[in-house]
Amino acid sequence: MRFPPRSPSVTSPGPTASHAPSARADGVAPAADRVARFSGFRPEVQGLRAVAVLLVVLYHVFMGRVPGGVDIFLFISSFFMTMSFVRKIEGGRPLGLGRYWLHTFKRLLPLAAVVVLATFLLVWRFYPVQDVADFRSQGIASILYAENWALAFNAVDYYAADHSSASPFQHFWSLSVQGQVFLVWPLVFTLAWLVKRRTGRSSLPVLAACFGTVFAVSLTFSVITTHTQQAFAYFDTRARLWEFALGSLVALAIPYLRLPRALRVVLGWGGFVSMVSVGILVDVQGAFPGWIALWPLLSAAAIIVAGQSGSRWGFDRFLSWAPVVRMGDAAYALYLVHWPLLITYLVIRERPVAGPRSGVLIVVVSVLLALVLTRLVETPLKRWAWPEARTWRLALVIAVCMGTVLATAGVWTAVERHREAQLEARAELDNPGARVLEPGYEFTGNPDAPTLPATMSDQWVGLPDACRGEYKSKNSTVQGFCRQSEEVENPTKVVAVVGNSHMEQYMGAVIPVAEEENWQLVSVLQPGCGLGVEGQSETCRKGNRAVMEYLQDLDPDAVLTTSTRAERMAGDAEHVVNGLEDITRQLSDDGVTVVGFRDNPRLDFDPTRCVAEKGREDPSCTVSRDAVLKEENPAAALDGIQGFVGLDPTPLICPQGRCAPVIGNVSVWLDSHHLTADYARSMAPLLRDRLVRAVESGT
Repeated sequence: MRFPPRSPSVTSPGPTASHAPSARADGVAPAADRVARFSGFRPEVQGLRAVAVLLVVLYHVFMGRVPGGVDIFLFISSFFMTMSFVRKIEGGRPLGLGRYWLHTFKRLLPLAAVVVLATFLLVWRFYPVQDVADFRSQGIASILYAENWALAFNAVDYYAADHSSASPFQHFWSLSVQGQVFLVWPLVFTLAWLVKRRTGRSSLPVLAACFGTVFAVSLTFSVITTHTQQAFAYFDTRARLWEFALGSLVALAIPYLRLPRALRVVLGWGGFVSMVSVGILVDVQGAFPGWIALWPLLSAAAIIVAGQSGSRWGFDRFLSWAPVVRMGDAAYALYLVHWPLLITYLVIRERPVAGPRSGVLIVVVSVLLALVLTRLVETPLKRWAWPEARTWRLALVIAVCMGTVLATAGVWTAVERHREAQLEARAELDNPGARVLEPGYEFTGNPDAPTLPATMSDQWVGLPDACRGEYKSKNSTVQGFCRQSEEVENPTKVVAVVGNSHMEQYMGAVIPVAEEENWQLVSVLQPGCGLGVEGQSETCRKGNRAVMEYLQDLDPDAVLTTSTRAERMAGDAEHVVNGLEDITRQLSDDGVTVVGFRDNPRLDFDPTRCVAEKGREDPSCTVSRDAVLKEENPAAALDGIQGFVGLDPTPLICPQGRCAPVIGNVSVWLDSHHLTADYARSMAPLLRDRLVRAVESGT
């Protein structure tokens, strides 16, 4: 191993002797000297890219933890962007924002498009069918630089221990954040350029003030939101802006730092040791991107400040070593390819994590593939002169990259919809769902027909309209989640569906009955908040108080809610929802009938995914009813309350004591503890008479 010789002539990341500022009465260096300060190739920073991406890959593959390498990428990208724009501003050159944006995305998109298309192929060939539609939409979000928001709004757990259920596009979140900043950051440089043009003074104070403000505001926002809603904050661009701002501030300061060689050697090695140790010493799960992300970023900043130390012992000698710099050149490609390779391997092998030998193989293949893609795709397209000659050509390259991905996804979607339409046309015969449990039912369809639903992307049930008119809530909190069916003229009953997602899923069975009986349905469903005090947060308690006030004003004929709560794989722990008895008495005193649906089982695995991986006959995909629910419905204790009627759908979910993944050629489970809308709808005919009697019992 031969490292590059030390360079005694370059002893500081700040100005060299040839770049020393000329004397000025006001103490400000001339513009030409300021341009020189921000010029020059920094091989150690390119080597730092290599170290950061290898940290990301190794931690993803072997440890399943967050090392801060992605944060360093964001930091470095803003560092280089700031250096480039300052040279333009101080050199008096036009910023050319339009061309900058086009050039940037022309450089990034081709390789991204290749990886997205290749991942589409892997998803189509190897992934469970219920995931395909969601992953296809994430591929679209990735090429449009919106994947971080797609993950945030879908409540994705970035820290999930089992990566086999993760999206192969999940890693595009950071590239999406980066792309968004590439659009916004130049606007800050434009402000500094305008100030310099009008005053003739250096742009550096303006930029320092702007980025300092962004750093302070965004870091504060990041710390608060990481504490209150970490899963969302992880992907939130606003909670990441401070990382870019810190990179810009370091870029503004570094040309003016003059540190002793010994200190730079210490900073270089200290920064490296600190950067590597983040994920080892600290379990950052639930902490990123809050203040703890300062650790890897300040470690990277120390390495950059150390610069070219000129010492044979400096860490910069390793970072500037040609193979490391070359790996830094391939960092973008390596980041792009390692994640889909890892997730696809886990899906194929049905494993939650990679083992030591398979992990080494994944890393080696990822590195080799990244080097090949960099040499054959990224570098040639980066050097391709034809697009650079005209602005419209740059735009054309971008349009082709995005258009190819969008067209592929569009054609794929159209084919899938056509197939789904064909399946739906025969669903009455081939996919009866719960109707096969009717006494005397005779199945006349195709027993080998594909299971429905074909995709899980539309398997949540909801009412179509926001509450309005006489059903509108005076409370803004309730109105935020209040929905109603299309307004019914002279409804026979006004029925309110109240609770959380476990009551929402039962609406698949309730809505068809309501339509037949001419009921007006209103739903007030709070995510994660049952109607009671069951483990409630203050937000849930406040919401439930508002819901009770709304119900008093609405005065419905009946309220449908869940009466029990099942616990994951703990049948003996099922119990009546705490606080529901008092609420039932209060509503009954107002003449409202309370219909309590028994909770469905909560499993510790996804039966539908189990079937996709092992087949519907595999016994591990089926659970005994006694393992997840009590033998008798605990809500029977409420039967003595006048106005309460219990309804137990368990025989339709776990017939003959077995909670099966598929019944009547319909997947029962949306995930580990929710029912699919298709299966809930198939339950409607079997629940109809009991539900109608329950709602009308107060008449």
